[in-house]
This record gives sequence, structure tokens and C-alpha cells, in this order.
Amino acid sequence: MCVMLDVSDGSQVVPLTSSLAAKCGYSMESDPWGNTKLYASLLNCFAQNQGDQVFDIALRLRMYGNEVSEEDVHEIRHTCKYKQWASREILCERNFMENRINLLKFFSDHIPSFEDTFLNLMMVFYTPKEKPMMMEDVLKAGYGVSTTPSRLVLRSPYGMEDTYTQNVSGGTLTQCKHWIFVKDFTYLFPAFTGGLQFTDKVITWYMPRHITPLMIYNQYDLLELYMGIDGKRLDTTQMNAKGYSLSVTNSHVIISLPVGGPDGYYKSHVLDYQYHTTYSIEPMLELLWREGQSEITRYKVHYPITTPPKAEPPQVTDNTVAKSGVFDVLLGTFLHDVELMNITFSSGVMTVAEANARGINVQQHGLPNGSRTFSIQVPFSDPVVLKSVKFTTYTLPLIFGLIILPEYTPFPHPALVETTLQDITLPTIVGTCDDEHFLVIVTYGNQGKNFHIYVGTQNISAELYTDYGVQENSTHFTMTVPFLANEIVFELAQQSLVRGRLDLTLWEPINSWHLNNFSLACEFPLTMTGICFSNGTITALAVKVESAAQIVPSQLSLTDPLCKPKFSNSRFAYFSFAASSCGTTRTFYDDVMVYQNEISVPGSKNTGTRYLLTVSCYYLLNDTQTLTFFTKPGRNEPFAELGVGELQVGMRLAKDPSYNSFYMEEDYPITQYLQQPLYFEVELVQSPDPQIELVLENCWATVNDGVSVMSWDLIVNGCENLDDRYQTTFHPVGLEDRVPYPPHLKRFEIKMFTFVKDDTVLRDQIFVHCEAVICDINQTDTICKRRCPSQQGNIKRGMNQISFIH
Repeated sequence: MCVMLDVSDGSQVVPLTSSLAAKCGYSMESDPWGNTKLYASLLNCFAQNQGDQVFDIALRLRMYGNEVSEEDVHEIRHTCKYKQWASREILCERNFMENRINLLKFFSDHIPSFEDTFLNLMMVFYTPKEKPMMMEDVLKAGYGVSTTPSRLVLRSPYGMEDTYTQNVSGGTLTQCKHWIFVKDFTYLFPAFTGGLQFTDKVITWYMPRHITPLMIYNQYDLLELYMGIDGKRLDTTQMNAKGYSLSVTNSHVIISLPVGGPDGYYKSHVLDYQYHTTYSIEPMLELLWREGQSEITRYKVHYPITTPPKAEPPQVTDNTVAKSGVFDVLLGTFLHDVELMNITFSSGVMTVAEANARGINVQQHGLPNGSRTFSIQVPFSDPVVLKSVKFTTYTLPLIFGLIILPEYTPFPHPALVETTLQDITLPTIVGTCDDEHFLVIVTYGNQGKNFHIYVGTQNISAELYTDYGVQENSTHFTMTVPFLANEIVFELAQQSLVRGRLDLTLWEPINSWHLNNFSLACEFPLTMTGICFSNGTITALAVKVESAAQIVPSQLSLTDPLCKPKFSNSRFAYFSFAASSCGTTRTFYDDVMVYQNEISVPGSKNTGTRYLLTVSCYYLLNDTQTLTFFTKPGRNEPFAELGVGELQVGMRLAKDPSYNSFYMEEDYPITQYLQQPLYFEVELVQSPDPQIELVLENCWATVNDGVSVMSWDLIVNGCENLDDRYQTTFHPVGLEDRVPYPPHLKRFEIKMFTFVKDDTVLRDQIFVHCEAVICDINQTDTICKRRCPSQQGNIKRGMNQISFIH
């Protein structure tokens, strides 16, 4: 059954829609269970006003559902008296803000009717720019403007085109400023709610004492101060009884409300399939002040507050006594808006009624505080119970199917209970995690190691013992599984971490028994959404998670669909791109410059495959770094002995940008697709001298391993070939275990291409050659300390008689 409201001014009855309510001064609020509260301004459009002192309100309540009859309509009338008018009264409701202005100071004799004086006037809105509107257009736009025997009433719904927001003392101020061309007065009617702070036990509402731009002067007199709930004032005794407090500091008026107080209500929610609760309450704050000798202002705010969702994981309590022959399981606790709809057993899903009819006892239990729990009792003899003949072990896997009312939001909660009637120790598994590994200990029990261990679907064979650091003896089996191992399932990927899950199964092959199932989920640090280099290079790693199992990492791209991963496999996609490429956007915020791009599946809007990862880099526009160091004179000046010898330089091709794995001699020639990257490393071999540096002077490609007419420059005079549209990319070399002297190595990347001669694509092998120079790192020679020019333009790779295809 639903509720609709009609309003009446004595001559007509009008359905109260949401837009009409905001325009005419009505606010309606319903809790999730249909309990409805109606708030009406005394000066609403339909009130019968007797001299701005007595107000009659008429409503008609209509109930509707499958059938509607005359008995479903209820007439409601109410009379209110109010005489304590301030010169200016501002009301902030949940759906509108209202300003009631005393007109007697402008019209000493009498106030003319709205139609005679105001209807033909113009209003100027400040948004904050000036926007003039005729009064007739103002009313059509959805604003409420009217007069009473002593008042001009201005009312604006929230979200109107001519309202705007600004930050005041840490809170959001929504306001509408206007000027009416009569008697030359300007008025604001702002809605300011202040700031909120939440703890598990207390809600704190901060309202600034000085609300700009309402208050012009810094000095003012606070004449009255009240708090209330649901629009009703509370006295000190009522506040103390309910645990509320109202205090005033030099800067704020502060209201404290206990979470779980009697005037609010709790509500259940489901977030990421997890049970959460919130608490909602609607406090009121009323202030009366005077600025200097000016007029008095009354400011009243009704503020609906809901706490952030709080996780409340349900607890499964196993009360089973093995000798009774019955599983006894308790699930809870939940709020009263949670219902148990069904239970999934090993044989399938049963509703509560079906389970009870079968002889499974499912009950709901109410607690004194209004919460509830659910219990289930299942005989060992029921077929839904899994039995292990050898160990006389009874296992009851359950999935409770719960819903939250009245939204009927479903969420499951799994449970697994076991019991045994024999004194046999089964193998057990415990585990923990460090920053890079799952650490697992398997205790065999008193039957020894009579089982196989599976990580995911992979049986741990002898070849995996080294990878997993396996150690075992007669009673235990331990292993250390890297979180990047192929058998690990990624559940969640965030900006700086991933949550991986290790699934472990102990399988007894002779009787096909699952002796133990174990899952361990941990979070590991892993930079996902970008490493930002000072040279403008951005790298990012996209991870395939369990919820997006259909994603193929190699098909991911940046905003520009042509920008594909530099490297990818079945679970990862690695991107490296310049901040000025691939559709990267740039935004300025104060002194910060933000580059942003997105990793997604091209065309996912049409296919329904959704995957989105935002990559952001933040750079300070201006920054000053301070470095402190101390010098110490050496005892002897360093010197080098002159000598003659050979320095060996080698070049090799890496398999990926990590430069951890390289092709061997037997792998050549290497086959690669056009425009795919090739990663070269040139190294000064077997030299322990940290005072020398390897410098690449020139590198070029030919169609044979020698002098060739057909060649193309890759590196010229130590710099990228600026005539090449696909320029060579240098990669920095850092200190690594295998790289004790980074200056001894140079790394660069080119895009795969082939030569074209006379419009014919040559399929010959391509050879890459480099000339290197060995430099003293203290030299200032131009060859050793060359600076490369910035790129002036690109031309297509080619020569007079030879062309190239990527």
C-alpha cells in the first residue's frame, strides 16, 4: 500500500508532487518502511492565513494499491498559531530554502496585493553574475514568490539554475541572491548545513557562528539558540535524557548526537556483497541573532544525516554436539529489516518453508534490542550432509540467502560446519602473508602425508618445490608462494595494492576425499596506476581480476585505442607512454598539474565488457628541494696508473622492458611483428672501474651483417634520429644485483621495421650495429657530455632510394 497527498486552499484540491512541494513550502520524508512525515511552512501556498498569526492547513491522504475505495481517503486539518515573527526568517528544509521578509518597513500604510505590486516587477538574480527575469518568468521557472499581510515570501528549490554553492567554514552553502525593483532591497536566502564528523558512537554537527554572507558585521548578539529533532524543539531535560548536547564555541555551534539514539533508525545495506548498516536522524538547529542595531534574523535548519556504511560481518556459531547427531548452527546478528529467504545445501537451494517441511529446523529469533538471528538444525542422516566414511566426518556446507527489506536487496553468506565422531586427527592448514608471499604450513595429522596438495588446480610436483620454497618433514609441509605466481587469483586491484587469494586443497586420491580446503586472501603492495617519471614518461600496470575473468590483457588500450600494452601476458598488461600522447589529458589545480589517462577495453560500450583503470600523475608546477651534504678532505689525491689493455663491449636483445631475460645465440634470428618494440642493451663487460662510462656514439640498421647501401640511422652522435617518426627511446639504467655499475650499460628501444626497395617489401634479416665510446666520467669532452637537441619535427622514415615499413 502506498500513500499520496493532496493539498487544499479551501477552493481547490491539488496533488502534491515533488516539484510543487518544493515550490510551495512542503517537505515530505518517508523512512524505508513507509512511515511518512510531512513538514509544511506556515506561509505555504495553500495555508489559510489569518493576519499572519493563525494558519489553517488542509490535507487529503490517499492510500492506493491494487484497489482503491472511498474508505482509503482521509481528510486532515490542522491549525497553528505563530506570533513571534523576526524581521527576517530563513528556513532550510531538505528540498527548499525560504526567506520571509518583513514588508511593513517598506509599506507603512498597508501592503498591496502581490498581483498589484509585484507581479509586473523584475527580479535580478546573482549567480553570481546578474540575470534579470520578469516576475512571471520567475514563477514559471519553479520559484515561489508571494506576499502575506506583513511578509514577502521567497522560496527556491535546491538545484535551481540560479542557485549556486560556495564553501564557508568547511561546509557547503547553497544560496540564491536577488534584487527586486521595488523599494530597492536585496535579499539572500542561503541554505547552510555546516560540517559533519562521525565516530562509531557519536555524530558531531558543526555550524559556524558567523554565517557569511548572511552576517555583514563580525559583532552580533546571539539572542536564542535551540536544537530539536524532526522539526520539534527539545528542552534541556529532553536533550539530557536522550544523550544530545548543544554547545557554543567562539567559531561554531556544535550538536552531538549518539549513534543509535531513540529518534533515529538503523538500516541494512549490501556493499560488495558484504553486510553493512547505517544510522539516520534528522536534527534541527534554530538561531536568533541581532547585528548591531539592525533587524533580528531567525535561522532554522532541518538537516537529515546518515552515517557512512559500517561493515557488520555476520557471525556463524557452531553449537553442534557430535553425540546428538544434529548440526546446530546460529547465524547473526542482523537488523530487523533482514529476512532469510533460502539456504543453499550441497544438493541445491531450498526455501525456508521447503527446508522445514523436509525435517530441517530453520527458525528466526528476535532479540530484546530489535535485532534478530537465524538458526538451523540439520540431522547427520539428511542427504544434504556430506559424509566421510573413513573418518566418520560430517560436513554441512551452507549458503544463507538473505534479503534486506523493503528494497529486497539480496546478499548471500556462506558457512561451513564439520564434526567427527572418531579420534582421528585430520591434516590442517594455517597461513599468513608478508609483503610478497603467502606463507603456508600444512600439518599432516596422525595419518601422515597420504594426500596430494593442490594450489588452485595445480598439483605441487617436485618441479614446483624450488619455486615455492617447499620444506617438509615427517609431520609438516611448509611453502612460500609468491603472490605473482600463476596459481594466485587476484580478487581486487587498487591504486597501490592488489588482493590475491591462495586456494589450497588436500586431496586423498585413493578414496577421492577432500581432506581440507583452505583459502587465504591478503593485500600486497603493487603500484598499479602509474609511475610518473620526471621526463614525462608514465608507466602503469593493469591486472586481470577474478571478477573480470573474460578480459584479455593484450586487448586493453589507453584512451587512444592505438596505444596498446608494451608487454602483456594472461594476467598483466604493462603500459609505458609519454604524458603528451595516447589521449592523455592535462588539468591544472592551483600549483599542481595533473596528467590523466584511462585503461579500458576498446569498444566495451557495445560489447558489454567493462574494465576501467584510471592512471593519474601529479606534478608540482613550482618546487624547491633542499640537499644537505658534508665534505671531508681526502688524505691523498686519487691517481690512476697508465696502462694498456682491452675493454670488451657486448650488445644483446632483451625479451621485455624489464631487461631481466635475454635471447641466447641459438635463438637468433628473432622473428618480430612490425611496430612491436625491440629492447637492446649495450654493456661494457668485465670492467670494475666505476670512473668510466659507456657512451653510444652511433647505431644503425642494415640488411646484412656488414657494410650495406641500405641502412638507417637509429642513434646519431649519441642522440635519437630526429628524422625518424618512430624515434629510438633511451631507457634509464638503475643499480641492480646484476648491474653494479649503471654507467657501464646503455639501453634503448626501437620499433620493428623492414626495408622497402622499389615498392617491394624486403624480407631479408635486419642487423643492428653500434659504435661506442669509453669516457672518463669526469671528462667535459663534447663527445662524453653531449646534450641532445629537442625534437623539431618528424618525417617518415626513408631515404632517396630506400623506404621502410613498420
